[in-house]
Amino acid sequence: DDNFVPFAVLNMLMGGGGSFSAGGPGKGMFSRLYLNVLNRHHWMYAATAFHHSYEDAGLFCIQGSVHPSQLRDCVHVITQEFVRLTHGTETVELERAKKQLQSMLMMNEARPVIFEDVGRQILATGERKSPQQLCDMIDKVSNDDIIKVSRHMLSSRPSIAAMGDLKHLPSYNDIEQALASSDGKLPRKFRLFG
Repeated sequence: DDNFVPFAVLNMLMGGGGSFSAGGPGKGMFSRLYLNVLNRHHWMYAATAFHHSYEDAGLFCIQGSVHPSQLRDCVHVITQEFVRLTHGTETVELERAKKQLQSMLMMNEARPVIFEDVGRQILATGERKSPQQLCDMIDKVSNDDIIKVSRHMLSSRPSIAAMGDLKHLPSYNDIEQALASSDGKLPRKFRLFG
């Protein structure tokens, strides 16, 4: 799919990890999920973006973990990050994400990794692209591509999975409404009692 490489760049752009990381710069510490989520919200245990591509579909997810009492706040922060993608990126963060993706691609020199890559590419596309061809494709990803794939992703209904104490989980409709809004904010809930 033409959107495969832009989604891979988007995944690097979002990044993430745990609130306490043994890594340092180059381990995702400059990604949006570190800068906008983990560094700003001390109650977030983890926030990580990932994507999976299949022959007929793809998944782009942000996984977050928090204490159950912060669940609504966690969902609120994540929906805002999803919607911010539709407004584009700064040149520096986009270039950083592209370089990180290229570096990961070029550092996979172990034979089992190369064999797995060859097998996946042949099964998925019928051909194998060289690392240089893939790096060239990554270089061509623009801010407009990130906006396009983000809007495309948010045009479909979201899927939500949650486990644990879920009494503070916003309703599916509230989450869907937040993702369709211009700012990603969950609708306000007013309680008179309780």
